[in-house]
Amino acid sequence: MAEPRKKGLISHGVASQNRKARFDYAIKDTVEAGIVLKGPEVKSLRLGRAQLNEAWAGERDGEMYLFNAYIPEYQGGVLSRFEVRAPRKLLLKKKEIDKLLGLVARQGVTLVPLDIHFNEQGRAKVLLGVGEGRQKQDKRAYIADRDWARDKARLMRARG
Repeated sequence: MAEPRKKGLISHGVASQNRKARFDYAIKDTVEAGIVLKGPEVKSLRLGRAQLNEAWAGERDGEMYLFNAYIPEYQGGVLSRFEVRAPRKLLLKKKEIDKLLGLVARQGVTLVPLDIHFNEQGRAKVLLGVGEGRQKQDKRAYIADRDWARDKARLMRARG
């Protein structure tokens, strides 16, 4: 008989999402990367308490890191403490790192974490978006296009 799952834990699926990233940036491409975490950080992620609102990815010493991602301390009686906004290493192949750093240097794009999720094996992954920042007028046009698409779909449904 299978053991019952604990309430509130995420075994696979999205643990944290940066919903505003797709509004603030025009995402051109996405890259999935592994992330190096400690045990209590994984437990805290499984409870879905992480925040990616102000997080960004960048290079340090030739490796990619996730900066300013907020993963709160796990309150389950674990004694090991960790820094909640510590830089966390991203696991990418050298060719992928070189490609992303080249895009950042040449085209001036930004690496934005879109979400942290658990794959089928239960490993934490970060979905990075390669995006250009939107200006205020671009955001207004994006909102207008989105609203028109919604209204158009509503009209088509009403017609039958």
